[in-house]
Order: sequence, then structure tokens, then C-alpha cells
Amino acid sequence: MALAGAAAEITVRVVDADEGRRLNREFRGKDYATNVLTFDYAREPLVVADLVLCAPIVEDEARAAGVPLEHHYAHLVIHGTLHALGHDHQQARQARRMELLETRLLAELAIPDPYRPPGHPAR
Repeated sequence: MALAGAAAEITVRVVDADEGRRLNREFRGKDYATNVLTFDYAREPLVVADLVLCAPIVEDEARAAGVPLEHHYAHLVIHGTLHALGHDHQQARQARRMELLETRLLAELAIPDPYRPPGHPAR
């Protein structure tokens, strides 16, 4: 699975709760809005994907976690992009690998580890 140096064309859209719910229902069979949906169309020779972020969900999650909204958006864009690159988190080992990649990429943006509870040491 590519990461460094992967050529990509990724469109990021921010939608309201109604559109987020409709897209999640139509494409995933889940009747609720979710934070980010990744629609990946190609991985080679170019990664082509759409990321759809649901603003009300992202805002609610950031507020609940006590993190700056910009940090949470950055996290979800990275998370969705990793999905577009073929990463997944359905199994514990995959989830751990994906979380470590997210954490590393966020650190490059000076954004704290979103998976570390406040007051706990860094991984």
C-alpha cells in the first residue's frame, strides 16, 4: 500500500447532515450521517478519490473530544486518504497500523495524537 510519493487526485467535500446521511445510506446501507466517507476509484497509476466530510458530525466530535476543529478535520482528511490508499481498520492489527500512520502524519503537522487520552504519555 502506497503512502510516500503516491500521486493523487483527491477531492474533499464538506456536506450537511442530510447529505451525509443520504450518502452513507445510499453507498454503505447505514441510515445515519458519519464523519468521513471515502470513495476510492483508482489506486494505480494515480490515486483518485473523493472524501466527503459531514460538518455537523465533525464539529460535534471535535467539541466532545475537546480538540480544535481544524485538528479534527486534518485527522479525518488523513484518515480518509489512508482509506483511499487501501488502508483499513476492520481488524485490530490493521487498525493499529492505520492509527500509527495517522498519528505520524498528524505529528508532522504539529497535531497531537488523537488516539491518546489526555494525560497519558505518547506512544
